[in-house]
Amino acid sequence: MLFPTSLVGSYCQPDWLIDREKLKGQFPPRTRAKELWRIPEDHLREAQDDATRIAIRDQEEAGLDIITDGEIRRESYSNRLATALGGLDLDNYGTVMTRSGQPVPVPRIVGPITRERPVEVEDLKFLRAHTDRQIKITLPGPFTMSQQAVDEYYGDPAKAAMGYAEAVREEIADLFAAGADVVQLDEPWMQARPEPAEEYGLAALNAALDGAAGTTAVHICFGYAALTKKRPDGYSFLPQMKDCLCDQISIETAQSNLDTSVLEEIRGKTVILGVLDLSDQTAETPEAIAARIRRALPYVDADKIVVAPDCGLKYLPRDVAFGKMQSMAQGAAIVRAELS
Repeated sequence: MLFPTSLVGSYCQPDWLIDREKLKGQFPPRTRAKELWRIPEDHLREAQDDATRIAIRDQEEAGLDIITDGEIRRESYSNRLATALGGLDLDNYGTVMTRSGQPVPVPRIVGPITRERPVEVEDLKFLRAHTDRQIKITLPGPFTMSQQAVDEYYGDPAKAAMGYAEAVREEIADLFAAGADVVQLDEPWMQARPEPAEEYGLAALNAALDGAAGTTAVHICFGYAALTKKRPDGYSFLPQMKDCLCDQISIETAQSNLDTSVLEEIRGKTVILGVLDLSDQTAETPEAIAARIRRALPYVDADKIVVAPDCGLKYLPRDVAFGKMQSMAQGAAIVRAELS
């Protein structure tokens, strides 16, 4: 089918599950942030399961073709995996600067990075048990995790990134074995820090993807619209992705009105095309979505497009998120009919 639809990864978590005002009042946590949850620890897993069922059903009812778990169990896109790895001091934090120039607490690397257990496999199995559609699950990429930590062990940023890459590679293998159709790595910091991304980040990303048993994707973005207001005119790290081992590349085009001719640089890859402007708190019309899809067609083969939001829907009100998903599915159907 042309133009299948999917979330990038996250969906909005219910207000009864997480304190959304606290969530919006800080940058995505790199360490644990248990204070965000409204549900007591002994009932939290059950509540997260229920909220995940809602996220799955909302995606299905909106008409999406590839379903995620909405990242409902996560305080941020990255910290569920990043804080589960060995070799980190999670009690005595370090500090790094965000892409917005603000300091945030992060783990300190004090030993070799190791994956001591599967982290998201049970999440994947839950998702597989609750939908018969294709499924995708997301992980933070090795370069981004290496930028969200203070290295006090390797003494070389490339080695630290490679340490994360091995942990991610092991997690990918278990996710495909558990039934994933697509595994996506989120690498927003490749856009934020293009020089080290080119120097060693792409090599670490490829090391994580090497030998993957199924379809792999990489998401590169400008940051959540709710937190990062200003957008550059174009990507600082995208043409380099033609050398990435991934099958799909997830990019934003809506909020930034991206010049889609840059997609010619990665022709041959499937493009997860961001067509929802998440700075707009209203649902676009299906016709507006169709127009954004058409903008990419001169530079991407039609059978190489997956239609998606610009970034995750985590910070949107639920009614807005649902309406945008519906419009996205309907807009994809318009262009699909035109080409069929």
